[in-house]
Amino acid sequence: MPSPQLPRTVFAMDPVHLPLLFPPPLMERLRRTADIDPGLVVRDFADPAAAGALARAEVLITGWGCPHLDAGVLAAVPRLDAVLHAAGSVRSLVGEALWERGVTVSSAVTGNALPVAEYTLAMILLVGKDAFDHREHFRRTHAYPGPAETAATGNLGRRVGVVGASRVGRRLLELLRPFDLTVLLHDPYVSPAEAAALGAESLSLEELLGRSDIVSLHAPDIPETHHMLDRDRLALVRDGGVLINTARGALVDHEALTGELVSGRLSAVLDVTDPEPLPAGSPLYHLPNVFLTPHIAGSLGNELERLGRIVVEELERLVAGVPPVHEVRHADLARVA
Repeated sequence: MPSPQLPRTVFAMDPVHLPLLFPPPLMERLRRTADIDPGLVVRDFADPAAAGALARAEVLITGWGCPHLDAGVLAAVPRLDAVLHAAGSVRSLVGEALWERGVTVSSAVTGNALPVAEYTLAMILLVGKDAFDHREHFRRTHAYPGPAETAATGNLGRRVGVVGASRVGRRLLELLRPFDLTVLLHDPYVSPAEAAALGAESLSLEELLGRSDIVSLHAPDIPETHHMLDRDRLALVRDGGVLINTARGALVDHEALTGELVSGRLSAVLDVTDPEPLPAGSPLYHLPNVFLTPHIAGSLGNELERLGRIVVEELERLVAGVPPVHEVRHADLARVA
């Protein structure tokens, strides 16, 4: 039997994610830290079968598929002290009632930022080599490109504009350091000196758009950033420029972007769109200058274990009386994803 000193803990998520988040060795480590039933994964807080466990629960380990934690849901978890989220943003998960109760909230968003930054780095380098254009040309002609067709190709000195020094943005800036790229940054909360320390030149959004060959979005989806790339700002990007979006589709006016892409003036790598997914009739599915992926930049497959490991480490800290490293505070939500 588990020690009574271990915090009573319940999983709250879609159970399909549990085996990848907590493979057997990690699950055993978790069970040494928490009084938890691995066979109980709650999606409906009104389920009578979960009522007893929820009434005793001091910690919820949440993930994709957990319902919004509003006052009605929280009534089933009167002893709740901490929510440890084995995913990214808690914006759609945590309601005001949770903050009012003083519950500690932690998120594995830092772990989820790494694969997004890796995906973005890969796309930046491939775009710089015109890999997608050359693939299309090779499919059509079966011929290698000549010098005239590759004169503008290459990553030496390519100007990359990073919009948002978020967790993903900062990790991307680290990953870009070894390459011979010119890196520009726009973030209203980052000073020029801090940007320089991150390896980038701080610019206004308009200046960044006008000077960049590749623009990569890493800003949060908040009211201030809704459609931050509207028709006028997209028009500032040079002819032949490339937009990469691995953040949120709502950062971009997709009607305006579609017009730029259909015209061929711009290209794009889009892992997120607005709406998501795009309607079946969208031309973006078929344009040769659009590389469209189904929201895969974040943690998938074996990368999910990294998120589970962060949660277990956070719980171990709480049991030891140490503050969590990845705590999310109410005030943070005004400017983070």
